[in-house]
Amino acid sequence: MLGDKVNTAMSKAFEGSEGKPLAERVLLSLKAAQAAGGDIRGKQSAAILVVAGKSTGQPWNERLIDLRVDDNKAPLDELDRLLRLFWAYEHMDKGDLAIEKNDMKEAMKEYDAAMKMFPENLEMKYWTAITLANNKKVKEASDLLQKIYIKDANWRELTKRLPKVNLLNVSAANLKILVK
Repeated sequence: MLGDKVNTAMSKAFEGSEGKPLAERVLLSLKAAQAAGGDIRGKQSAAILVVAGKSTGQPWNERLIDLRVDDNKAPLDELDRLLRLFWAYEHMDKGDLAIEKNDMKEAMKEYDAAMKMFPENLEMKYWTAITLANNKKVKEASDLLQKIYIKDANWRELTKRLPKVNLLNVSAANLKILVK
């Protein structure tokens, strides 16, 4: 540690963030430590590992969050981004589970939450559009897909391939609308 205030800053940040998710509390503690001087060797890497409180006997499934930045000029900023991305994809996963339960309203709520966290993430937008199309909201899906295709035309090619693997279940006419 660079100075004697680093540990105190970490403790204070951790205790002051009670009620927040553990990973966020750890990140806030790391940021407070850095603001108080941090590691005497400088900034290069950071990591957060959160495991289940009780073992299930399957250690490979007990890592709830495992993020690391091994070489970066601003490792805490990158770790923060990765943690937010992790949570955004958790929303996407919850949306996928809602689809499996035929709960379109909940799925769209989760997808929207993910996209708000990462509005420029094309993959999140793309799978939301495909979900809309699969739920007979072809116009909404097409509008979203057209914006995606402008940024990366490869998504159009993927859309053409999805019916063959049963990930897009639309008529040939609707497929034409989606890939125009």
